[in-house]
Amino acid sequence: MIEGHHIIYKKQATIVDYPLNIIHLGSEEHRGDLGPHKNRETDLKYKRQLESNLRDILGRSHYTIEELIKKLMLNKKQAYKGFKKVPREPEGISKQEAIKALLGGRYYIDC
Repeated sequence: MIEGHHIIYKKQATIVDYPLNIIHLGSEEHRGDLGPHKNRETDLKYKRQLESNLRDILGRSHYTIEELIKKLMLNKKQAYKGFKKVPREPEGISKQEAIKALLGGRYYIDC
């Protein structure tokens, strides 16, 4: 049976329901001893891959919330709530701040 897994858990971030953050795993891959719920290394591997994907996709230095919603197919309600307290610059939300918010307030790859 295939199960959806949120790479960044709902307890870690406000913005979680978007395609890049959900991977599909078999039951054993998901909940088994080597799955992300029981194995920290597996969990970190998926988080680092998500961060890498976000860095690749977000090529510009700044974005509006609307641009992030469209580009990443974010849940609109979650995006507005999740980016509410993110620092803004005149050009918009910086790529780094957007990624940090999407990762639950931290990075998993050394910058």
